[in-house]
Amino acid sequence: MEFRFLIFVLFLSLVFSISKSQISPGTFLSPSNLNHTWSSPNNTFFVGFIQVGSSYVAGINYFGGVQVWTAGGPSVSVDAGGAFHFHSNGTLQLVNGSGTVVWDSNTSHLGVTSASLEDSGDLVLRNGSGVSVWSSFQNPTNTIVPGQNLTVNHVLKSGIYSFNVLNSGNLTLKWNDSVIYWNQGLNSSIDSNLTSPVLGLQQIGILSIFDVTLTSAYIVAYSNDYAEGSDILRFLKLDSDGNLRIYSSALGSGIVTMRWAALTDQCQVFGYCGNMGICSYNDSSSSPTPICGCPSENFEFVDVNDSRKGCKRKVEIENCPGTATMLEMDHAKFLTYQPELSSQVFFVGISACRLNCLVSSSCVASTSLSDGTGLCYLKTPDFVSGYQNPSLPSTSYVKVCGPVQLNPSVDLQVAGKGKSRIGVWLVILVIVVTLLGLIAIEGGLWWWCCRNSPKFGSLSAHYALLEYASGAPVQFSYKDLHRTTKGFKEKLGAGGFGAVYKGILANRTVVAIKRLEGIEQGEKQFRMEVATISSTHHLNLVRLIGFCSEGRHRLLVYEFMKNGSLDNFLFSMNEDSGKFLNWEHRFNIALGTARGITYLHEECRDCIVHCDIKPENILLDENYNAKVSDFGLAKLINPKDHRYRTLKSVRGTRGYLAPEWIANLPITSRSDIYSYGMVLLEIVSGRRNFEVSEETNRKKFSVWAYEEFEKGNVNAIIDRRLADQDMDMEQAKRAILVSFWCIQEQPSQRPMMGKVVQMLEGIAEIDKPPAPKAFTEGLISGTSINVSSNDSVLSTFAASASAPVPSSVSSYQTTGLLPLPSGMNIEKPSSSLLGSSS
Repeated sequence: MEFRFLIFVLFLSLVFSISKSQISPGTFLSPSNLNHTWSSPNNTFFVGFIQVGSSYVAGINYFGGVQVWTAGGPSVSVDAGGAFHFHSNGTLQLVNGSGTVVWDSNTSHLGVTSASLEDSGDLVLRNGSGVSVWSSFQNPTNTIVPGQNLTVNHVLKSGIYSFNVLNSGNLTLKWNDSVIYWNQGLNSSIDSNLTSPVLGLQQIGILSIFDVTLTSAYIVAYSNDYAEGSDILRFLKLDSDGNLRIYSSALGSGIVTMRWAALTDQCQVFGYCGNMGICSYNDSSSSPTPICGCPSENFEFVDVNDSRKGCKRKVEIENCPGTATMLEMDHAKFLTYQPELSSQVFFVGISACRLNCLVSSSCVASTSLSDGTGLCYLKTPDFVSGYQNPSLPSTSYVKVCGPVQLNPSVDLQVAGKGKSRIGVWLVILVIVVTLLGLIAIEGGLWWWCCRNSPKFGSLSAHYALLEYASGAPVQFSYKDLHRTTKGFKEKLGAGGFGAVYKGILANRTVVAIKRLEGIEQGEKQFRMEVATISSTHHLNLVRLIGFCSEGRHRLLVYEFMKNGSLDNFLFSMNEDSGKFLNWEHRFNIALGTARGITYLHEECRDCIVHCDIKPENILLDENYNAKVSDFGLAKLINPKDHRYRTLKSVRGTRGYLAPEWIANLPITSRSDIYSYGMVLLEIVSGRRNFEVSEETNRKKFSVWAYEEFEKGNVNAIIDRRLADQDMDMEQAKRAILVSFWCIQEQPSQRPMMGKVVQMLEGIAEIDKPPAPKAFTEGLISGTSINVSSNDSVLSTFAASASAPVPSSVSSYQTTGLLPLPSGMNIEKPSSSLLGSSS
């Protein structure tokens, strides 16, 4: 009897649960009774109406009122007389009070006999066989919840923005189904051709990509409350502002908290502020929020009540009573994403970027980047999305009818600022002007009384740094720098161009100060070269802050590199010193160095040949990012055309000189490429390229390394300290092959630095390089020099006709060095540090 009673209770529970979760055909929900809903068996989700303003939105809601699916999408709503029907013919319909159908599931022909809301939040329609023929999970709107899979056939939409998964596994955010402004790909370590990628969000807050070809799920993101708490719903939502976010909500609370966002910078969302709108941030807030404004008072809002709808010109260009001109906007850019990029990008200077737009009838705005790329983007009238931020290294121009009418304040014109605020701002302005006036008077009195004080010099130097902030090199007095370095007390290193000392400026900025030696230029020429160096800005180049030129004193002030030069890490055999670079750091340093040299060779207005690429001139910041130093100094030391130097003027470094230096041939950018190839080989091997040993059979290291590579013995070349490290062998092989190409004897065989970067990144294919020739192989001006290849430790040699051939080469074979022509200056590697870890 007890057993039968238990079975009966379970049967009643099942019947009650099924009846509760089943939605009867012919029933409907109405906004007039918000408490009438269709609930899931566990009451976690319900189908019902939620009031939004004066309208009502029908959909699936998490308990507490958090909407996770909406009938027809988030923008579809009805009035108070509307209804959400489950018709007897098996279709779901949302109708307005007038009876107009605003959304239909279009399932009337699929034989639907039942509907239910599952505990997962999935609204399912089934046929007579119990097979699901339609579900909300398979028809997402702008949100997915745990247990719901987003495939390549699904799209999340919110207004003009959309989100979907590509066949490649990439996740993309699009504006107007055209401009891709966010593209999150798989990690480069994932090497797999996906067949049917699926995006899913786990209950604990992990967003992952699944595919049958992946051994494990690829994690895209974690919510910042990952695995915390219980009875918490985490869901992925595409918001109306175009950003994709993960939210969490505790059961029954109705409170939603953002836990992750695809774009941390909201202003990078294309079209966020509408056409010709400028997005910026309100710095007065503890948590800056994006605000939308117009470029200048030549524009007005399309809708004064909604600044996100963009701006329009008060006078269109074609209606200009006079001539059009260009409005300049500092620290601003106009967003340019694929597929726009291919047709709108140019490599021109800032002046040409402005002028080209002004004279082009199809251009309405342009952006010139100041990040070292030399890129210029021209914008067509289709749609222009702007962003302004003090940290942006760019200047933008907008075509307007003259005259230019700037916005009345530093802040952008913002919709909703009423005339009632003008009085408040006027009072603030009067107070600020009064305070500034008092400060100016007090400062003038102080200067009059204290101008002869010894402390005044350091303070003036502090204010001189304002000039540096503007982008111009700061001119320091010798007295200032003497004080800054405490009498040139702490020496960081010395190189071919002079010694380097550590200093601290008046504003507490740590710098490296180089005292130049052998300057042959006059004052005017020196300043011109310094101006050229200081205008060369790139992530992988050491920044020049200022200079000193007083009498015989010539000094350069550089940014300080905390971790010093690369040689301290590559060739330090004391593993307890802490100066060891893993393979990831080494490869990033090699790539960063190549990018810096590429900028000098190919992206500057005038090609800059470094002439002394070596590990001592590659400096590392606190994050081990590589920065090339001492560029541009070759012309300071020798003002003559450095491409045509005599042997007596060679200022290279042992082991890194290209053959053309020694052969008295023209020096070009490819001479730097040879030096870089030697450095790249040292980065991989951790050994000086000019050191010979029994291990290399007394051969030049590059020749020996090529032979080992031919044998497939790559591990013999790689630094033995990396043996226990988890390293990417494909990267290592690629780097070794690139180094062999760079150190080819003939300059024409060496790749350009831009190609070197592509080969290192794996973008360009790498053919098998010819074997690098030994230092003693060469045939110049009909003079043949024959010395065995294992005798050299300098560089590939091609003798000059002016350099006498030794009568007995064999006498030099014991040392491994050939005699140098008289007067030739080849330096030993020496540190020219602009920073130190000590």
